[in-house]
Amino acid sequence: MYEQLLQKKAKLAVIGLGYVGLPIALEFARKIQVIGFDINAKRVEMMRNNIDPSGELEAKDFEGCDIEFTDSLDVLREATFYIVAVPTPIDEHAQPDLKPLLGASSSVGKVLKKGDYVVFESTVYPGCTEEDCIPVMEQLSGLKFPQDFKVGYSPERINPGDKEHTLSSIVKVVAGCDAESLEEIAKTYELVVQAGVHRASSIKVAEAAKIIENTQRDVNIALMNELSMIFDRMSINTYEVLEAAGTKWNFLKFSPGLVGGHCIGVDPYYLTYKAKELGYDAKVILSGRTTNDNMGAYIARKTVQTMIKQGKDVSKSRVLVMGATFKENVEDIRNSKVADVIQELKNFSVNVDIVDPHADSDELQHEYGFRLTPENEVRQDYDGIIVAVSHQPYTQLDEAYFKSITNQPAVVIDIKGLFRGKIQDLAYWSL
Repeated sequence: MYEQLLQKKAKLAVIGLGYVGLPIALEFARKIQVIGFDINAKRVEMMRNNIDPSGELEAKDFEGCDIEFTDSLDVLREATFYIVAVPTPIDEHAQPDLKPLLGASSSVGKVLKKGDYVVFESTVYPGCTEEDCIPVMEQLSGLKFPQDFKVGYSPERINPGDKEHTLSSIVKVVAGCDAESLEEIAKTYELVVQAGVHRASSIKVAEAAKIIENTQRDVNIALMNELSMIFDRMSINTYEVLEAAGTKWNFLKFSPGLVGGHCIGVDPYYLTYKAKELGYDAKVILSGRTTNDNMGAYIARKTVQTMIKQGKDVSKSRVLVMGATFKENVEDIRNSKVADVIQELKNFSVNVDIVDPHADSDELQHEYGFRLTPENEVRQDYDGIIVAVSHQPYTQLDEAYFKSITNQPAVVIDIKGLFRGKIQDLAYWSL
């Protein structure tokens, strides 16, 4: 398989061209022939015109790539090596939503041929590839695994907005269904991953490795958030504590904050779901999830309490929330916990305006039911400001700017501690 791809006698297809799939497809397309498949025809047309719908890549990133973008199964059928990179979200009950993944497995099953390879990159619980995806492909293709086609798993490690830790510079974990497929899959990824690949012993091991990466971070951030709530009652600044503790060589440097996005706030639920299915309640992981999921409401309550201390009538107050994406310097609003802050403020009858230099107002309206305030409508009489996301432009602001748009006495709620030690006259609070 590897040699056929290298000699361009075979084509590689990437199914799902979002934050993960498109960078992978373009990277491979600089070495071999690639088919980029997505069910969204509008997105496909944008990529044909060298536009990344996710806003992560520039037009120049499409140059020199041997790739055909399509939403046609007939075109997809021309491939022999398939990489599935669709999202794996959770539903409103925090249960795994496998519809995109099983839909992609169905698409592959309809075009699968004897001798083909399928590699899944979507984050799942251990066992999902073999227990959920393979049966779908077998049923629709009429082929038998592993005799007729091979399957592997290689978890994605794309970090939106990160220009340093890119696909080629991060070690790639790969796994196959047998020794032969492992080697073929590993060599294929080595074409584009300069940092090299780690050959996992099984698909389940690779699936588990991915899901604990984000679970570990989630639990550690939850600890920082809980410490922040404790230190707040002691009138101690959490960031000062972390700076002091961080002078020890083996102290792990995590910080408190809102935990959203498509990974950290989602992946642990896949692991706890599978654990529950096996008769085990993942107490530590779920406790961390509860802590992090409640941080938006906590921050909103602290905002209201701080405004009341400043003599504000909450129902007549107006707060400006700066930042709506799930993290700094990206357009991605998926699972943004800023929405929780805004909703809780509205529950207190606070009037809320929202600004963000990266987010799309229509997307926010569709996903969360609020729009961005146009720049020319930003007021000068806010009673409170919440710096929710540390976008680069916000890091350049100072107290004079906050004074210019507030009705004093006003409060500054600085979630990430950007302005610690820089706010003297306004009431200040941070995690």
